[in-house]
Amino acid sequence: METLLSTNCFYFAFIGYGCALLSSLILLATGKKTVSVASTAFMGVAFVMHAAALVLRTREFNHLPITNLYEYMIVLAWFAALCYFFVDRTVRNRFVSSFNVVIIVMLMLIVALLPKEGSQSLMPALRSYWLYIHVSAAAASEGLFAIGCSASVLFLIKSALKPGRRLYAKLPDLPRLDTIAYRSIVVGYVLFTVGALFAGAIWAHRAWGSFWSWDPKETCSLIVWIIYSAFLHLRINRQSQGRLPHVLSIAGFLAALLTFFSSMFLTGLHSYG
Repeated sequence: METLLSTNCFYFAFIGYGCALLSSLILLATGKKTVSVASTAFMGVAFVMHAAALVLRTREFNHLPITNLYEYMIVLAWFAALCYFFVDRTVRNRFVSSFNVVIIVMLMLIVALLPKEGSQSLMPALRSYWLYIHVSAAAASEGLFAIGCSASVLFLIKSALKPGRRLYAKLPDLPRLDTIAYRSIVVGYVLFTVGALFAGAIWAHRAWGSFWSWDPKETCSLIVWIIYSAFLHLRINRQSQGRLPHVLSIAGFLAALLTFFSSMFLTGLHSYG
């Protein structure tokens, strides 16, 4: 079967992110400004190719690319890359930027392994604007959760290091990493609540006649929401800036990744993708 142009753009984006990651690692080792410029350029080109892949996919199948797991994951990775630029511009720390690129490359690797078939003819359940609201908001929220997870991993690494270590000095201070994780998760939590849960429930009622069916994907999404609710409870009500909230941040994102694949291995209303 002929490879779609959108798929080619995806692979170019994947290669671009990979080159950005390699450049970031070289930058950490050498500190050369020219390498920093190259890393930023690779990220910029990869992001544009990534966006082109989404636009072309929309034109090829005459609907937004949010109707199967491949499309969902490529949109999620794009939102994570978009968040990268905001964090990079705000924090301006090589280690934070490099680790965020690692997360993006990992997401793109998952996308690369997924089947890339699509269909212009959608089943009735997928012909709803509530689906677009539901999936777009969920993908954006989980892109933010990815950035929050990255900051939490770095928080745990720095909190485990002794102050005299070289890496300790190069990482942002703990309150800064805590703030990155917290702000990413707060915005992501709102989008996830509105998009994945409420808009998803409305779409489910219109498509299947029930707001909630304890479908495996619905149940996994509820678990993700509970984990991030616990994170926010610890972070806000108890003013905790220790390790536990960041363990929950990482657990929440891993649970979100498992949610994506629940429909592939478990039967349910989301088994189409």
